[in-house]
Amino acid sequence: MDSALRPVGMPPAPLSVLTAGLGLVGDTGDGVSISGISLDSRALQPGWLYVALPGTKVHGAQFADAAVAGGAAAILTDDAGLAHLRHVRVPVVAADDARVAMATVAARLFGEPAAQLTMLGVTGTNGKTTTVALLKSGLQAAGRTAGTIGTIGFRLGGEELRSERSTVTTPESPDLQALLAVMLQRGGEAVAVEVSSHAMALSRVDGIEFDVVGFLNLGRDHLDFHSDLEDYFEAKAKLFEPGRAAASVVWVDDPRGRQIAQRVIEHGQSRLITVGSMPGVDYLLEEYEPVAPLGGRATVTRDGEQLTLELTLPGEYNMIDAVVALAMLEAVGVPSEAALAGLKQAQVAGRMQRVPLGDAAPLVVVDFAHTPQAVTAALESLQGIGPIVAVLGCGGDRDPDKRPEMGAAAVRLSDLTIVTDDNPRTEDPAAIRAQVMDGATAALPSDAEVIEVPGRREAIVEALRRAPMGSVVAILGKGHERGQVLADRIVDFDDVEEVTRGWRALTEEGTPHAASHDA
Repeated sequence: MDSALRPVGMPPAPLSVLTAGLGLVGDTGDGVSISGISLDSRALQPGWLYVALPGTKVHGAQFADAAVAGGAAAILTDDAGLAHLRHVRVPVVAADDARVAMATVAARLFGEPAAQLTMLGVTGTNGKTTTVALLKSGLQAAGRTAGTIGTIGFRLGGEELRSERSTVTTPESPDLQALLAVMLQRGGEAVAVEVSSHAMALSRVDGIEFDVVGFLNLGRDHLDFHSDLEDYFEAKAKLFEPGRAAASVVWVDDPRGRQIAQRVIEHGQSRLITVGSMPGVDYLLEEYEPVAPLGGRATVTRDGEQLTLELTLPGEYNMIDAVVALAMLEAVGVPSEAALAGLKQAQVAGRMQRVPLGDAAPLVVVDFAHTPQAVTAALESLQGIGPIVAVLGCGGDRDPDKRPEMGAAAVRLSDLTIVTDDNPRTEDPAAIRAQVMDGATAALPSDAEVIEVPGRREAIVEALRRAPMGSVVAILGKGHERGQVLADRIVDFDDVEEVTRGWRALTEEGTPHAASHDA
């Protein structure tokens, strides 16, 4: 992580104090103090603790000599690593689970920042980023300086905290704890965190007791990392285990949500707050209605009181995120008036983000939808506005079985679907597109059309060219991302910028709204 995202003025801490009570074996090094921590031997600074973890190909212990040469004051590893580190000239300690130990050590090193912040954590297959943005808006409406940690980056108040990201969603525990300490030093009072299944499986948020956590839903995703859907669910469910949070807000319309709620009831160590659309829940969501052009309104009944919940985001699925956010905000003491005001004005980069092109242009939205469930939800929220043109790609080196399902979801809800590239990574883009096309053509309704356009830029231009007046163009898959990941490099690519540039070029040519497609 960038040095800019490390707290300043933190005193070194004795290794023996950082590791006390963790049941570690090895040499805790009398008189050895630690001033930083890293999993990356290349990022170490003198006086830091190097954490040598098993990797997918090699064990981090193989880089111990380089770490010591770079100034590592000590090494934390597991039993397998300890066997290879008898020769090093710095103290080495080992844990049964080095990731769990690392998280606790990092929290202690940076002064237990989470204990001094109001911590809100959100998990679910879809909607984490939106919900975290909604939480931030509600907290700020109540006058609290709020930070966010998640897929679209790190922010505190109105400031973006730039860094070289160590992960896609939830940072590794040393980076996460350092980031929380930075936010605390800069006046942060509350932090909303996207908690991914990877984060739970890899103990990234261990060492944090949340004030409230929320569960949104479970769909198909990340089966390139998890062995199956059950393993994926259990990783997310760990966030609701005893000792993780003071309160748990759960969307119980989802069957997996009902499982989690039952577990919370059984262990009895977290206050359970249920949210749903059926009677008997603590927050009852009902009477949803769309508000043109991209918004929604619903009624929420809580403690016998009816509240009007309004958003400038379309779709009932966003309203679900909002009512979960409302329950979480009230759980940490935000008054309902402030929470509702904040939710009403919240915007989320890359989540049903409208791209302004002028009165003569189609309505264009950019969305991060990258699962079958998310594609369906996004396109359902656009029904009734006008004909829909969808641009869809799937990422490479990720669960391939969801690709046909995403293609099928797109064609069922669009008048024209353009299958193109997302982040192909190391896979052949044509092979990825073929899998999406297989699902799309198999599910294609008689009154819809699907075409394949290699190259995402070209696909966006084609969508704008073929979009009739009064139509909606949905650019799905990349959302907020500002780069495209190819086999050997990352190139600049921003869907919002490409839409703007493409529309300008078509307008200059005098060719927008070509008659080649009558959606």
